[in-house]
Amino acid sequence: MTSESSGRVRDDTARRGTTAGGGATDPATEAFVAHRNLLFTVAYEMLGSAADAEDVLQETWLRWAGTDLAAVRDPRAYLVRITTRQALNRLRTLGRRKETYVGSWLPEPLLTTPDVAEDVELADSVSMAMMLVLETLTPTERAVFVLREVFDLDYDEIAEAVGKSPAAVRQTAHRARAHVAARRPRGAVPPTRTRDALDAFRRAVETGDLQGLLDILAPDVVLLGDGGGIKQAVLRPVRGADKVARLMIGGLMKQSAAVSMEPAHVNGHPALVLRLDGELDTVMAVRFDDGRITGLYAVRNPEKLTGMRRETALHR
Repeated sequence: MTSESSGRVRDDTARRGTTAGGGATDPATEAFVAHRNLLFTVAYEMLGSAADAEDVLQETWLRWAGTDLAAVRDPRAYLVRITTRQALNRLRTLGRRKETYVGSWLPEPLLTTPDVAEDVELADSVSMAMMLVLETLTPTERAVFVLREVFDLDYDEIAEAVGKSPAAVRQTAHRARAHVAARRPRGAVPPTRTRDALDAFRRAVETGDLQGLLDILAPDVVLLGDGGGIKQAVLRPVRGADKVARLMIGGLMKQSAAVSMEPAHVNGHPALVLRLDGELDTVMAVRFDDGRITGLYAVRNPEKLTGMRRETALHR
């Protein structure tokens, strides 16, 4: 779905973007292409789904292509406004879809380009742990928080995007900021430290080193699995280091296929990719607090793994 939607946007912009003489692009296409990665990032942070974010971009392009550019003072702000409104509409639909989802719903992991990790604030905002925190906000709170805290839009711009007054947006931003602050990971962890911990985690799982795994996991660690009813996964959160460690080691031991665990850069952070007989099976992201793993997020639903086929560029 992601590749199809992305293809529709590219094909449509290509058709509209070439003149009869061939080659030159029109102003609408140039503006859309220039801000495309930004618009995708806005939509993805609001939705947690690359497939839905691509569909939002398609809807944004269709509305943008029919806009009188002479009346647009700031193409970037105008495009962000369209994208936000479309993402809000889809976020409410997505909420109803999650109510019937089988097991835990996790954000769709993305294989990200190296430059995402270099922007610490952006990487933090798209981390699996933060995306799950954003899931606890209302749709409007999420839109306001993302636009203000991640993209640094002013309150007047956000007000136009979400259809609220600037005063109401300020109150919503304050409420959302406090809500997120109480739930976000405690302190940034350097990527090298995360990679070292993941290497130790991988070795412990592969060798069946239970004590080694317990040394890395926080006592109150939580494992969430997302199989979407398509692949087997834990249906409820598994809590506690001993339970999680035994489940991880036992699950790997039961596999009859050739299993490999490889490092990858997912959502701007080091993560692990599990392959069975060379085929992508699971993306494992983690949350760190105070030097230990407090959250493990295992995405197995194959419909959510399309973002791992190629690197995705995210920008603010």
